[in-house]
Amino acid sequence: MSKGALTVIAVAVVAAAAVLVIVLGVTGGDEPIAAVPGGDPDRGERLVEEYGCDACHTLPGIASTNKYVGPPLDDFATERFIAGDEPNRLDVLIRWIMNPQRIEPGTLMPNLGVSRADARDIAAYLYSDR
Repeated sequence: MSKGALTVIAVAVVAAAAVLVIVLGVTGGDEPIAAVPGGDPDRGERLVEEYGCDACHTLPGIASTNKYVGPPLDDFATERFIAGDEPNRLDVLIRWIMNPQRIEPGTLMPNLGVSRADARDIAAYLYSDR
């Protein structure tokens, strides 16, 4: 294959990737950014209030004053890390919500006795585009 043909292919691939990013970036509403099998983002939104997460965090769709104890969670799905150095993956997030002290001993985030089912729903909420 000629150098010119490779250049055309490379440009086409880059253009297709750019279109994909734009299309994915403009989808709005309640479409999840990352799918959470078995998770209910509406229930998760109620749970973050029940567990009092909004006492330390700003959360999408929940009216509150500015919070400075924990990080804002408004764009959580786009964050690369949980607790500063853990990869932002569903399995890690569920474990973090259930028992943050096990992942990062001494963290300010307390263990709240969150069940696995509740943690999955909270994760679905955090990964949703709200």
